[in-house]
Amino acid sequence: MAYSSLEACLLDLERTGQLLRIKEEVDPYLEMAAIHLRIFEQKGPAILFEKVKGSKFRAASNIFGTLARSEFIFRETLPAVKQLIDIKINPLAALQNPIKSFAALPAALNALPYKNPISKPVLFEEINIIDLPLIHHWPMDGGAFVTLPQVYTEDADKPGIGNSNLGMYRIQLNGNDYILNKEIGLHYQLHRGIGVHQTKANNKGLPLKVSCFIGGPPAHSVAAVMPLPEGMSEMNFAGVLAGKRFAYTYIDGFCVSTDADFVITGEVYSGENKPEGPFGDHLGYYSLQHPFPVMKVHKVYARKNAIWAFTVVGRPPQEDTSFGQLIHAITGSAVSNEIPGLKEVHAVDAAGVHPLLLAIGSERYTPYLENKKPAEILTIANHILGTGQLSLAKFVWITAEASKNKKESSASSLDVNKVPEFLQYMLSRMDFSTDLHFYTNTTMDTLDYSGDGLNSGSKLVLAAYGEVRRKLATVIPAKINELNANAHLIMPGVIALNASAVSVESIQDKLKGLGATLLETDGVAMLVITEDANWMSAECNNFIWATFTRTNPAKDIEGVDSFISNKHWGCKGPLVFDATIKKHHAPAVVKDAAVEKKVDAILGKYGY
Repeated sequence: MAYSSLEACLLDLERTGQLLRIKEEVDPYLEMAAIHLRIFEQKGPAILFEKVKGSKFRAASNIFGTLARSEFIFRETLPAVKQLIDIKINPLAALQNPIKSFAALPAALNALPYKNPISKPVLFEEINIIDLPLIHHWPMDGGAFVTLPQVYTEDADKPGIGNSNLGMYRIQLNGNDYILNKEIGLHYQLHRGIGVHQTKANNKGLPLKVSCFIGGPPAHSVAAVMPLPEGMSEMNFAGVLAGKRFAYTYIDGFCVSTDADFVITGEVYSGENKPEGPFGDHLGYYSLQHPFPVMKVHKVYARKNAIWAFTVVGRPPQEDTSFGQLIHAITGSAVSNEIPGLKEVHAVDAAGVHPLLLAIGSERYTPYLENKKPAEILTIANHILGTGQLSLAKFVWITAEASKNKKESSASSLDVNKVPEFLQYMLSRMDFSTDLHFYTNTTMDTLDYSGDGLNSGSKLVLAAYGEVRRKLATVIPAKINELNANAHLIMPGVIALNASAVSVESIQDKLKGLGATLLETDGVAMLVITEDANWMSAECNNFIWATFTRTNPAKDIEGVDSFISNKHWGCKGPLVFDATIKKHHAPAVVKDAAVEKKVDAILGKYGY
């Protein structure tokens, strides 16, 4: 359905019982976020906050809270978008060669951005930053943040909307050292599209002009986070998904989305940074305060009866999980097509997406070998770590596609989306003396604090292929119980131990010489040290989250009977993961108990 505004979408959701109106005045300091979290956890509807304390504007969240709701919102355009992605058609190319691209032509017509000379709803009034719903999401956040922004920049070498970038980079509106109404903070890495544009502007001695769009047709928010095929711009994609051309104009040299609910324009000058953060982020921890570019605010615009769109992130799953599901539903096999030999890849949301990737590739390099071993999948893993957002991965578990032999028919159901089953499949086949490949002293995701410094740490590729090497333990072996470490079985072959009783070093000493026995006879593949083995084993997601977000592979992983051969690290016995919280780690996000009681009172009236 071609929504002309965010409100049109919300009214459509309301007609089908997918919208909750909160009529009481709600405090943007923690309360709105807490309400959102409660509704999302119950797979509830989109939310419209009709009275936001301190602001005349309404606010909406949980718009994309379930995949079913997202598919409903884009029910009329999603099939055409999938078609364009599947056949890797650039919408503009489809227009240039209409006969060849006949089937995709109707959708492609909406890809052309439309410079709007008449209707400009977003320019209804000029306001200040302080007039906005200043939503403070988590207790330790440094201020109010924009969490569903569409941040627009242009290429200084090739100005114009045809060479623009639209990305979702968080924005801090107040707090810290920002001058209220005059400065806001932008959090992004220089390798992202906006960073490339900033570098080009800096090289010309120019400030980078930035326009932040909030609200508008829901397709615009999705476009800002889409990993698009080469040649397809976010503005083209936004028009195709919306079923309506992206409408824009220029005011004072800034591009303005005329259908947005709010637009903040401003400039970023070379070398002008200020402390940004902390911010409760999608890994489930706070990203701490660091210097990031400061944007000098030029003007702030709002449409009549504008609605502020926001979301809340924290320990997954959250609404951004549904975003990811929608992206996967749209792109289908696009990523696999981009990397030769890659059959499936899954960024595990329970681990915060980037820390853990599971992949299946082809293995065609050595068909003559009797003993199968990783070969092609190693090159695929390298390609994964050099591709777009996938390059942020910290752990890559990769195996070859399942055999078609009757003897191994049980493996034919291998699925990267079934995380426990996939890990067990690999652990039962992994040779710890050869199948672990570390990338040390490398760059890391800015939000990952498992390393010793910002943007620094290590990565690990675990590549296993071939026959089953061991039957994974379904009970805790006596030798492990003798450690008196409150051992708990997490899943077959994986055991949690309490850090208060053991350390990596003590396990090494106590189990030295028993590595092969534990691995082959008793079926132990992984020992995970944690503050609370009880908690870690209670849910698989606890294990996934703590283990893969809190470990720096090169520093926090050891193995029983380890060795180095030709600079390759391996071990004979189980892997030992130190998944404890270290002093340099960022704190985890935790809800405020007093706010939760207020939310109980508010949502009790609505049956939540």
